[in-house]
Amino acid sequence: MNNHNYGIVIHGGAGTILRSEMTDEKEAKYQSALSEAIEAGYAALQSGATAVDAVTKAIVSLENCPLFNAGKGSVFNSKGEHEMDASIMDGRTLHAGAVAAVKNIKNPIRLSQLVLSHSDHVLLVGDGAVVFGEDYNIAKEEDAYFYDQYRYEQWQKVKDTDKFQLDHSKDKKYLGTVGAVALDSHGNLAAGTSTGGMTNKKYGRIGDSALIGAGTYANNMTCAISCTGSGEYFMRAVTAYDISCLMEYKGLSLDAAAKKAIIDKLTALGGDGGIIGIDKEGNISMPFNCEGMYRAYQNQNGKAVLIYK
Repeated sequence: MNNHNYGIVIHGGAGTILRSEMTDEKEAKYQSALSEAIEAGYAALQSGATAVDAVTKAIVSLENCPLFNAGKGSVFNSKGEHEMDASIMDGRTLHAGAVAAVKNIKNPIRLSQLVLSHSDHVLLVGDGAVVFGEDYNIAKEEDAYFYDQYRYEQWQKVKDTDKFQLDHSKDKKYLGTVGAVALDSHGNLAAGTSTGGMTNKKYGRIGDSALIGAGTYANNMTCAISCTGSGEYFMRAVTAYDISCLMEYKGLSLDAAAKKAIIDKLTALGGDGGIIGIDKEGNISMPFNCEGMYRAYQNQNGKAVLIYK
């Protein structure tokens, strides 16, 4: 089957992203980074790559950019370290791979894809996940690679308190996970998510980005979803899977299901954030219940890069 409706959607986090607090220069940097990532993913789809490969390529591009809280731009935990989570799911087979609390891995999404492809497990954590990656020559980096002055200053403000922050901009929440969802030319769906978690997080906290069904979900029968926001709420609501369920069992469209999950349910729980989704027909949905979400999409109708409501 050759599907001409193939497309890809990406996000770089959601939260209090106000036009009034954004410089033209910074906005241009975000626009350019999102543009580069969406083009990397779309080029893969155009060449006939699988949705899983396209999602990985787009997320790698975002992980390599210090503007986003994933990979190189990951925030500092309470010990001044970087612990990263990521997951990826193949909608064709329902196979999935995820890693949590990994350190010194340049691209956690690549490690997730190795778990998906070469392991009988879904989720590997900490040192064990790193050892598994080393068996497949996963790219690693020294701590210095992950050092970003802006992230360091964010951490310094809260490091001796019990506060953890979902990434602050003027003490307002901005939630900096990255993710991608794609429909490939063969009609298969995939979703992936990657994050550095919360600034000053303690006790080995893991969020929704590492959890299949909460932060990431893909099923060829319905849709592919990647979430960003206050992870604990997405975990309790099993948001990514909930959207698929609303489509499968209630017959809702992707957009209606996504809005119900985010605008109604997540808001009622008190959570902030949004999702990106694509369905088996190539329809796209990107609802969020906060001020902004870094997002972009590209398909046969063109490309768009968006930040604000």
